[in-house]
Amino acid sequence: MANPDLQLSLLAVDDDPLSLDLVEDALAALPLRILKASSGTEARAALAAHRPHVVILDLKLPDADGLELLEEISRDTPGTDVILLTGHYTPESAVAAVRKGACDYLTKPVNVAGLRARVRELVEETQRRIDAARLETELVHANRFQGMVGHSAQMLEVFALIRRVAPHFRVALVRGATGTGKELAAHALHVLSPVASGPFVIANCSAITESLFESEMFGHIRGSFTGATGDKKGLFEAAHGGTLFLDELGDLPFGMQSKLLRAIQQQEIKPVGATASKKISVRVVAATNRDLEEMMGRGEFREDLYYRLSMVEIHLPQLASRMEDFPFLVRHFVAHYATEYGKPLSGLTPRAQALLARHEWPGNIRELENVIGSACMMADGALVDVRDLPAQFQRMAPGGAASSAPSAELELVSLDELGKRHARAVLEHCTGNKSKAAEILGVTRSTLYRLLGEE
Repeated sequence: MANPDLQLSLLAVDDDPLSLDLVEDALAALPLRILKASSGTEARAALAAHRPHVVILDLKLPDADGLELLEEISRDTPGTDVILLTGHYTPESAVAAVRKGACDYLTKPVNVAGLRARVRELVEETQRRIDAARLETELVHANRFQGMVGHSAQMLEVFALIRRVAPHFRVALVRGATGTGKELAAHALHVLSPVASGPFVIANCSAITESLFESEMFGHIRGSFTGATGDKKGLFEAAHGGTLFLDELGDLPFGMQSKLLRAIQQQEIKPVGATASKKISVRVVAATNRDLEEMMGRGEFREDLYYRLSMVEIHLPQLASRMEDFPFLVRHFVAHYATEYGKPLSGLTPRAQALLARHEWPGNIRELENVIGSACMMADGALVDVRDLPAQFQRMAPGGAASSAPSAELELVSLDELGKRHARAVLEHCTGNKSKAAEILGVTRSTLYRLLGEE
């Protein structure tokens, strides 16, 4: 038997002991731990206990139907490759097996050399997936910047700009659609600034009413108005020696904007009810998803405040325009929620990742994080699958309500052609550097040559 301490495992399921011995002998030389089961009951127990990477499954078992068991494996352990064996081949059963998730369909008596070659391919493919996942994790760490993740040209420019201005800025404006990570950018400016050891205070401008603006921003003294039972520090004073983040600045009513401008310019505040002003030292980062130029044209936003804040402008791109960052963001969030929920999650199944990649993500990074967080909570295996995703994504999946009609834009190609196209795309991304392309793909250079048809 193969070394039981090896990482990869294979489960052979057959009620014929001779067939099980044949499979074990045929695969003994491969880097696999061989597990055996002679019934559906034993198979289910082995699947739950070991989660094998490959299953060789007889179609006829004394206590289970092979196709039903195949469905269970596809549902419960979506990262497992299943080869179906049968002594009674029919085209209908072959088609049904593939539809239910089998990666191959072989007939008895088994061609030992053919079985060994197919399992070797699956083992190598599984190892490539493991290596690719490990590489992706390393790349996530390499492309992480102060809590943000990205290696696209747009995000690298954002990271570079933050690095350049953080040591010097007094005021800055971060712009971008909802969910693009404006607070993370503001926090990065603070952490890389000379006041990093000071406080980082968040003010949600959309939640501050005009009547309480001065009290919230500048503080008040006891007895200054009804309900003022004690002295209170405002947000500017709380941020003294650090950074004040003004979130949703575009929602600030016009009447408050001149008071805000004066505090920023003069670095001075006067608490409600006080007779004297206080000097402060605060760096200010404002953020908005609103079109401030359009608001200025309508007289809804002060030009002098805009020009004061926009000495440094940082624009965050929408997720749809930086989809090359998508796999790294997914892995980043899966790792985060795997830790939070205490689950052994390592990523998404290819079908789940492909499904998410087709979504337009109007809510940007925040929407993606919420979807991944929800899916990780639902997942009970090592991989997040389509069934773990929120309902609207499940309806987008093949067989779902949103996909009942075939897409006119879908081009049906073989897996071999799909692999070639992906390899060419990665090579083009690497500007022809085959060593780097092979590293990203998680394959050897010789395998890359084969994918490109250059053998």
